[in-house]
Amino acid sequence: MGIQLVVFDIAGTTLQDESNVAKVLQHTLQLAGVTVTLEEINEVMGYAKPYAIRCLLQLRQDGRHSNEAFIHELHDRFVADMKSHYATHPTVREKDGVSAVFAALKARGIKVALDTGFDRDITNVILERVGWQQQGLIDAVATSDEVPFGRPYPYMIYRIMEELEIRSIQSVAKTGDTTSDLEEGTNAGCRYVIGVTTGAYSREELEKGPHTHLVASLDELLSIF
Repeated sequence: MGIQLVVFDIAGTTLQDESNVAKVLQHTLQLAGVTVTLEEINEVMGYAKPYAIRCLLQLRQDGRHSNEAFIHELHDRFVADMKSHYATHPTVREKDGVSAVFAALKARGIKVALDTGFDRDITNVILERVGWQQQGLIDAVATSDEVPFGRPYPYMIYRIMEELEIRSIQSVAKTGDTTSDLEEGTNAGCRYVIGVTTGAYSREELEKGPHTHLVASLDELLSIF
């Protein structure tokens, strides 16, 4: 059975990210009086952002981690700042060769989808900026607020499979730049679980997670498939 669907992460995998997400989240927490390092934030990159915020508060033994209203307030602030960043910052762009890889996969009859730890509001700003949907390069998008649980749970992948009428998980590949991406693909049962070593996590860090392949560039996928 060949690959029928590839599910890609966004920030750090298909979208150039120079720790922008981590820096915005760090600033959000600083405004609430919580100091965390970028390295600590990287540990929760890829997860749904309300969950990531809660984990970082717990890390600092901040009792507000159990206050849902407070988590919601911080997440709203983070969403507003991320939307502004992705709408206006001049560095926002796809990673080199991404559109060409999407087009090459679709030319082979392979569907291309995105899933993300962002919510739909942030994701829509990104999609508008990069133009992948307008160019017909992606077939489906799932965001963490559209499923009961985000990564490392497999539900975003299953949601995409249902939408695109993909019958078998053995015809699905998951590609991302964080351990949570690899765990998501593995928990779903994907045939290929591929780590991208030029995003949030290094090759050495991704090697510790479950995977079938590690790549430095997305065009390496074409030879894998």
